[in-house]
Amino acid sequence: MRLLGCKRLFFRLKTCVFQKIVVPLHAFYTHMIEYIKGILTDLNPTDAILEASGVGYRLAITLPTYSALVGSENLETKLFVTEVIREDTHDLYGFFTRAERQIFELLMTVSGIGASTSRMILSAFTPEELRMLIATGNAKAMAKVKGLGTKTAERIIVDLKDKALKLDLGGDPTELPMAFETEPDSGVKAEAVSALTMLGFASAASGKAVDKILKAEPNLKVEEVIRKALKML
Repeated sequence: MRLLGCKRLFFRLKTCVFQKIVVPLHAFYTHMIEYIKGILTDLNPTDAILEASGVGYRLAITLPTYSALVGSENLETKLFVTEVIREDTHDLYGFFTRAERQIFELLMTVSGIGASTSRMILSAFTPEELRMLIATGNAKAMAKVKGLGTKTAERIIVDLKDKALKLDLGGDPTELPMAFETEPDSGVKAEAVSALTMLGFASAASGKAVDKILKAEPNLKVEEVIRKALKML
């Protein structure tokens, strides 16, 4: 009976493969690492290093998480974790809130959206902004993210609208939250260009975009400069 059951299971799996039936990994996702709590030893707009029990963990982060962590260097910090395992890499993504992690993982359930694109989207828009775009069906604004395109943005809206509306981020999901207040920072340009380069953009193009943004709004914080640049490049 067990052998027969195994054969039937193999046949079903074989049938799924040949019919190209893809079940999202998110449907089976469990967090082996729920969060890492440790000392924030290094921070930049794309990465954070947490030292816990003598081990330094490098986590890829989004701009909203970077904004929340600014000023927390050398202090105990907690980041919720998503592991992304591929054949050649084992990456950790860190998030300041569970809600942001949940949106990140929801984005990866959409066909054609991987971890890098999900992070790019969440760096271009805050979780509240992204939920608003999905709730209102604003594919045009979402498509401004490099490499996304209108069709993919529309697919995100169709696939995630009901799920995104159920996320508890506070406020009305169809209303855009107020922008962050900004303060002058003399190192904004260098840090913004460096972060954009690490995200895969050419240094020269990144520099021009950052210059244009700072010329119009010289007091922006680095995360806001990067967010605007991501919609221009």
